[in-house]
Amino acid sequence: MERYNIAGDHLRASIRTHGAELCQLQTGSGQDLLWDGDPAVWSGQAPTLFPVVGALKDNAYTHLGQVYAMAKHGFARDQEWSLVRLSGHACTLRLRDTAETRACFPFPFDLSLTFRIDGPSLRVQYDLRNPGEDHLLASLGAHPAFRWPLLPGIPKEAHWVEFEKPEQEVIAAMDTGGLITPQRRANPMEGRFLRLKDGLFAQDALIFQALQSRAVRYSAPGAPVLEVRWEGFPHLALWMKPGANFLCIEPWRGFASPSDFEGEFADKPGIFKVGPGATLSMAYIIRVLAPAV
Repeated sequence: MERYNIAGDHLRASIRTHGAELCQLQTGSGQDLLWDGDPAVWSGQAPTLFPVVGALKDNAYTHLGQVYAMAKHGFARDQEWSLVRLSGHACTLRLRDTAETRACFPFPFDLSLTFRIDGPSLRVQYDLRNPGEDHLLASLGAHPAFRWPLLPGIPKEAHWVEFEKPEQEVIAAMDTGGLITPQRRANPMEGRFLRLKDGLFAQDALIFQALQSRAVRYSAPGAPVLEVRWEGFPHLALWMKPGANFLCIEPWRGFASPSDFEGEFADKPGIFKVGPGATLSMAYIIRVLAPAV
């Protein structure tokens, strides 16, 4: 496993080749914005969710009548990625199919992640190419975890997430196995604002499947404002492990299986298709703004 550093005038970041995972994000003054990945709590920091997002029923799926095992959130976060290019402000890593991946995911794929610092922003772009002769079926998601509280001494309950637009939908509920149930949770939003508290996540993540916004802002009085904006991701999840000091803001293209789903992988809600020779791109951008008042 290698670790690569990129930097600009306002931000610096580190990315490790294991999982192509962002493992440090700091302001120019040295303030850490990303969760530190304490393994006693949760070792993740910004894993890539591919080729599934969330859990599958019985940790398996059926494709053309054959059953394949697949763990929650897929295998990309556990793979060693290869370096494509590195400059002072950008880094691109790549993951391609192997005999090992084809045993559980029988699709050729070529997935690249590019991390690029531009002023006060870090852009993370996913380019998924299908080198095969049939459609590539998959889901893909981001999972960055930010510090909560953002600064020592600020109460966790003083933090909020402001959505670009009001989100009036009911929120998907999940069972104890992480599958989406027919039931729905009450929406805790107050207009465009979500006031943060540990209890919001007692029933797992908040999943917005009918998302209107394409950006959120996360902050607290006296703390920097973190704007997370996304392109090509139609869904969003917010998650933290109850009692932990992080908040995950997760743009997704896909989500866990419905608890009553029994069909083919191609028909699972949240699956997208990439045609032969085609490339599907999506991205999220973290921008650091002046402290909230």
